[in-house]
Parts: sequence; structure tokens; C-alpha cells
Amino acid sequence: MANNKKSDNYLNYIPCYNDEYSFDIDDEDKVTILIENKGVFNRLAQKYLKKPKITQIHLDEMGSFIWPLIDGTRSVYDISLLVKEEFGESAEPLYNRIVTYMRTLESYNFVTMKKDGGQI
Repeated sequence: MANNKKSDNYLNYIPCYNDEYSFDIDDEDKVTILIENKGVFNRLAQKYLKKPKITQIHLDEMGSFIWPLIDGTRSVYDISLLVKEEFGESAEPLYNRIVTYMRTLESYNFVTMKKDGGQI
């Protein structure tokens, strides 16, 4: 018997920001994701180990280009086309690179993915 399940294409998913994190864009269009370190263990580390209250994640050039494109309406495929237009051949292998990047953002909960108007 053939399997009638149709596999989803990750390029069709739509990334959305996680509201738990904020970000800054500087004058050079570089993006920094800000993570507030909450909780008992973080407070102890801040007090005794001089750890920061806010961790900063600085994105590279391509990440800083992609981050503002995540608007809850553009799919991963749409973003890929814009990356190809901006970076040309230096973005290759384009789709593998974009999908890996989006999955990394998703694994750190910086973004959530939705498909067909619903959360996945």
C-alpha cells in the first residue's frame, strides 16, 4: 500500500517573532536579539558571578538582513528569494542554508513557525 501522506515543505512555513524576546537594529542595520535572564538561578549568577541581566545575540550580515523580513506574512521561500536577490551566489546553497538558519532560530525559540494560518 502506498503512503498517501503528503510531506510538508519547510519553505512554505511562515516564521513569526517570539514575543518573549526583543531586538535592536543599529545604525549599520545590524540586529541584536536581547534575552532577559530571569529565574532564581540567573539571579544568583547575576549577583555572585557578575553575569549580565540581558544577554545579547549579535547576528551576522545575512542574519541581520533576514531578521527584519520575518513579519508573519512572508514564507521561508519568500525570504529565500529576497536573500538570493541581495547576496547572489554568496548565499548558495540557498535553500539548505535558509532552512538550517530558520530551524536554528526556531530551536532557540527566537521564532515560531506557522503553516496555513495555524501554529505548528
